[in-house]
Order: sequence, then C-alpha cells, then structure tokens
Amino acid sequence: MFVGILKEIKAQENRVSMTPAGVESIKAHGHTVYVENNAGEKSGFPNDAYQAAGAEILGTPQEVYAKSDMVMHVKEPLPSEYDMIHRDQIIFTYLHLAPEPKLTHGLMDSGAIAIAYETVQRPDGSLPLLTPMSEVAGRLSVQEGAKYLEMHYGGAGVLLGGVPGVEPATVLILGGGIVGYNAAKIACGLGAKVYLLDMNLDRLRYLSDIMPANCFLLMSGPSVIRRLIREADLVIGAVLLPGAKAPHLVTRDMLATMKRGSVIVDVAIDQGGCTETSRPTTFADPIFEVDGVIHYCVTNMPGAVAKTSTLALTNATLPYALQLADKGWKKAVLDNHELFMGLNVVKGNLVCKAVADALNLPHVDAETLF
Repeated sequence: MFVGILKEIKAQENRVSMTPAGVESIKAHGHTVYVENNAGEKSGFPNDAYQAAGAEILGTPQEVYAKSDMVMHVKEPLPSEYDMIHRDQIIFTYLHLAPEPKLTHGLMDSGAIAIAYETVQRPDGSLPLLTPMSEVAGRLSVQEGAKYLEMHYGGAGVLLGGVPGVEPATVLILGGGIVGYNAAKIACGLGAKVYLLDMNLDRLRYLSDIMPANCFLLMSGPSVIRRLIREADLVIGAVLLPGAKAPHLVTRDMLATMKRGSVIVDVAIDQGGCTETSRPTTFADPIFEVDGVIHYCVTNMPGAVAKTSTLALTNATLPYALQLADKGWKKAVLDNHELFMGLNVVKGNLVCKAVADALNLPHVDAETLF
C-alpha cells in the first residue's frame, strides 16, 4: 500500500501523525511511505530523519493525496483539502464530525473511507487512539487553567495550591474519564481542592480508591454542578460521548453565578464543548471572556507539546495503521472490531450513528455495506 503522511495545516498545529520510527515499521511491512515536505519539522523530526527511515519526501499535499491509498493526519481535513481526497482513499485521523456538518458532507461527497481515531473502540468501551491525547490534554488543562488564573491574564489571581495559611483553589472537573482523571491527578498534586464528577458509579468507586484525599468524588447532576460551580476557581470540561456532540453541562445561567476571574478550560470543545458559552479558539487567540469568566477552548491542546504528543500518538496508532496497510480497509475492519467501530464514512454513507444523530443525517449500518 502507498501511505501518505501529511503536514498539519490547522492553525498552530505542530504535531505530525507518524514519527520516523513509525515510518520505518511501515516500510518493514513492504509498504511505500510518502511524507509531505517538513511535515515533522515542528515536532523535532526533520526530512532527513524520514528519508533515513525509507520515506519519500513529496513537496505538496496534492502530491501526497494523489499518490496515496491511505493518508494519515492528526487533525481533520480542512476545506482546502476536500477536493484532494479521492474515491476509495482511506482517511485515518481524528475527525470529530459531530459538530462539523461541512466536513461530514465533504467526506461523504469524496467517496473515501474515513476512519476516525476517536471512535476506534475496544469491547470494554475504552478508546485506545483517543487515550494518549486525552492524557496530554487532561494534564495540560490544569497547567493552562493555572496560568489564566493569573491576574495579568484577567484571572482572579489565585494560586491553585495556595500557601501555608491561605486556602488552595477549588477545581471542578466534569467527567471522570481519561481527561478528567489526568486533570485531577495534576490538580491534586499541586495541592488544589478538587471535585471530580461522573455519572458512572463504578468509575467513581475505582477513582475513589486511587485518588488522594484532596480529591472528592461525586455523582454528577445539574444540582451538584450548580452548587459547586459557585465555589470553583477553575472548571475543566472533560465530558465525552464517543462520536457524539458533548452535552452542555454548564449553562449560561450557571455561568452568571461563577466568581469573576474564574476560568473554564473546555477540553470537550472538539466535540462542540460542554459549556453553553464555549466556542473554538486557537493558540494565537486562546481565551475569551463571558460574564467575567475566562474561557480557554483551544481545539488542539496537545499541539502545544508536539514532540511528546507525536511520540504518544504514534505508539497508539501504528498497530492499527499497519493492519489497514497490510490487509486493506475491508479485511482490517472485519478482522478487528475496534477498527470497525472507527468507521465514520464509507463511500458516501454515514455509518457512525452518533454523528448521524448529531447532524440529523441518514445513518447506514456499516454491516450492510459488506
């Protein structure tokens, strides 16, 4: 198979979808790998490292799309790329289609096979290709929240851990999955008073056994959120419904009760955000204020630590990329139900029900296409 590694074009996105070591593994399986010029430079992987691994460097994304049976991105294709995607081509990347009708229609019109990292799912419900970036985003969310609590950014001037004689900040984390757990771990380590909310009682029991004493585990619900959000200095949105649009757990009415200068970091923004007032932002302009509350809603947070993120992402995606390259997409998804769950669009058909429901589009059962 001809595999293409594209340069990211989303604003301030510094990651790349495959390291030179990953390219070497794909080559060892007998495949040809094309890498777009300088695709890995911002992650610390120059062209010559890819060439040493056996890749061929191509000058433009048009060339990579034209020559590749499968292309790999980190972030979703942007409108400038829609016309480059060709029928029967495999698009393997994060897609987050639920809040993106234009991208969804663009992929459907292309006739490609779009497999989303974020919906590849194991039988236990875990998301192996979302996990590494969720770990990064969860840890970064506390780091960014702490920064924007500083007064010169408009924050309340609160130190997360406090100091002897001064109480610590209160951190409210909505969602006890990978993002929420990692955020709580960092916030607790800094000495904050942390409330971690989730709807899954078994998950809360598990977290209760492993989290420190300054982490308080509570069953989530509107009344609990309304009560705690008044106390919170930092709120982290860590809600995920695989493939679906995130629910608005923080309403505009709740926002009005928050402390002035408090901060919301909405990690769920890739799926539309879990705060009613959230909207996507970039690293160039990461924050905005509503009712005196600072919102940080960068859609590609792990791009801030591109080298760590690229290494972690390749570790997770490479085994699946090899299955797709070795077997072709049909046999790969039939042999591995985890990859089958990653199917979002197949030759014009929208096969991810959560996306179809979010966008009010017809859903086709992928099994009928085989």
